[in-house]
Amino acid sequence: MPRILFTKTADAVWMSHLDLMRLFQRAFKRAGLPLTHTQGFNPRPSVSIALPLSVGVESVCELLDFDLEGQVAAFDEITNRLNAVLVPGITVLSTYEDGRKIRDIALLDCKIKLEYDAGIPDGAGERIKGLFCRESLVVEKKGKNGVVQQDIVPMIKQLDVVEHDAHTLVLCARICCQNPALNPTQLVSAIGVYLPQCAPDFASTARMEIYDAQENIFR
Repeated sequence: MPRILFTKTADAVWMSHLDLMRLFQRAFKRAGLPLTHTQGFNPRPSVSIALPLSVGVESVCELLDFDLEGQVAAFDEITNRLNAVLVPGITVLSTYEDGRKIRDIALLDCKIKLEYDAGIPDGAGERIKGLFCRESLVVEKKGKNGVVQQDIVPMIKQLDVVEHDAHTLVLCARICCQNPALNPTQLVSAIGVYLPQCAPDFASTARMEIYDAQENIFR
């Protein structure tokens, strides 16, 4: 099944996962690229997105699988035709075939900007870095079955904190994203719970890259 690599940036980050799916379904139709449909009582267009993003999260490494009816156009042509009809902030970077099984995605790189209106608190960068070096760090996680307690330390593979400017720290982390999965917002929550004096006034997240369990870039 063909796959596209695309970005979700700028104002497009406020689009929900369902709206993004509908956007691509319409884009394929407007681009003259008819999708196949699932079988059954309620047929649906054959598109699926790996690791759905939360609203407000930016990404430069999103994957979408699709299936076209009839003869498939050249991959470069598919890329160009989709980009001609997609909205600003959603850009197809490449189209290819024979991608790996989505279940093999294991890790992702994320950047979290921590913004402080009154300036970065003294020593905040080192305190935050030290926090995530603890042997255990239990944070609440909301799921379908309610709120659970989750130790996030085993799901953090790498983490660094960089001072971007006098008001902004950038947390760069490589974390588990499937079986088990760590939501980057839990890192911000941990700061608020364990280091309230270092809690940011605003935080934003970007997904930078995805990997398999051996830390090879996943495509």
